[in-house]
Amino acid sequence: MAQDPHALVDALPKVELHVHLEGSMPAETLFELARRHRVEGVPDTLEELRSWYEFTDFPHFVEVYLASVRTLREEADFALLTSVVAERLAAQNVRYAEVHVSLYTHLMRGVPAKVVFDGIEQARIEAERDHGVQLRWIPDFPADFGPESAQRTVSAVLRDGPSSVIGLGVGGVESPLEPYAEVFGRARAAGLASLPHAGEHGGPVRVREALDLLKAERIGHGIDTMKDPELVARLVDEQLPIDVSPTSNLRTRAVERIEDHPLPAMLEAGLLVTLNSDDPTMFGSDLTGEYRIAHDLLGAAGPVRLARNGVEASYLGAARRRALLAEIDAVAARHGVS
Repeated sequence: MAQDPHALVDALPKVELHVHLEGSMPAETLFELARRHRVEGVPDTLEELRSWYEFTDFPHFVEVYLASVRTLREEADFALLTSVVAERLAAQNVRYAEVHVSLYTHLMRGVPAKVVFDGIEQARIEAERDHGVQLRWIPDFPADFGPESAQRTVSAVLRDGPSSVIGLGVGGVESPLEPYAEVFGRARAAGLASLPHAGEHGGPVRVREALDLLKAERIGHGIDTMKDPELVARLVDEQLPIDVSPTSNLRTRAVERIEDHPLPAMLEAGLLVTLNSDDPTMFGSDLTGEYRIAHDLLGAAGPVRLARNGVEASYLGAARRRALLAEIDAVAARHGVS
């Protein structure tokens, strides 16, 4: 067995498939952008702002998240945030990330999609050149905002989205997904993957809706799957990936204690689970921290298995997947993990 769990985790090449750009904004970046645009409702000092990031409950999280969104107004703002996020990912040995962008929250504020996409694309290209981390985009909209938000989002993506957009997502408060079947049909017809959130708080019915109505290719969160044995059997049979974020589930009270998290049971059942950070700076974690949690819950073989699953579930090309899987196996062997 590996003698130093941190050494194993740090050495593993990783991919991240469920991380939100806006939820990855560090306090320092929020402070800089808030001062740049004189955004009200944000603490006046960096010290106060860092304390503000220590969430007391979910409404507090939403308050800080929305404040972060309000600071993003110009192409340079989106470029700055993407650059900071990419550098932090690269520092954790993340080689590839599929990043959710809360596009509708910007459209509803009057920020054109082209401004968003031009900013994040500029930084994406620079990040790959400077840090060796590849980024791809998953624009999304909130399920609780209604069909108009979905239609505006997908229309903006199809009109202005770059080729680095790989899929369409839906997040927000879990709500019935039937109103969004047509929107996801438009996205799929344009070659985009269906990558919805489902089954963190809304029960297994939302996962079933994501599969049957949205033709989901991966499920974000999906921990409520474990409440439905037939659904578990279906997902095991199809090997459809579920992107799990343990610290996020803890912070939003989807689970009460990390020891109660269904991650071990999900893997034992044969589900294709990937490990992710969701809103890392908002929840006081990062992908490395999630892998250390997995090591504590599962032993040394757990992080290796999850790293492999992430590569397998990604939209990386086949050659790049093979290369990363071989590198993961080599790191595991060096640390005595079979």
